[in-house]
Amino acid sequence: MTENDEKEMLRVIVCRPGEVAEIVEIEDDLESMQELVGGLIEPYDPFYSETDPRYENVILVCNEEGKLSQMPPSRAIVDEDGHVMDIIAGPFFLCYAPVESEKFLSMPPDLEEEFRKKYELPEKIYRTEKGIEVIRFDPRKAEKEQDYER
Repeated sequence: MTENDEKEMLRVIVCRPGEVAEIVEIEDDLESMQELVGGLIEPYDPFYSETDPRYENVILVCNEEGKLSQMPPSRAIVDEDGHVMDIIAGPFFLCYAPVESEKFLSMPPDLEEEFRKKYELPEKIYRTEKGIEVIRFDPRKAEKEQDYER
């Protein structure tokens, strides 16, 4: 059996613009990660929790040039008060990267479920007079409503 016969897999939460987040397994290599985000990867660690220090180990991996390439907005990153800190353009994934690890890891199951729920629904992001407005929507409901109207 050669090294290529059995690849290590990484379980991640994938968020794409306009789509419900999903948990998928990808090969634990740079090519698979770049394919998932549509270009060069950029790790981003915006998460913090006063009650769970593991939040600091959750990493968002996005397209390094997502905004420059004018990819559609995917999700807003908000602080603990609900203020928009950043907007992620294009697809991204969430994984786990403790300081002592030399690579990305799958999240602990409880954190995976918490972050899947947090980023489950896609968002429409608008610039208004009051600032940035973020509205979550469920594309599954929109499809059913459209089917009903036909």
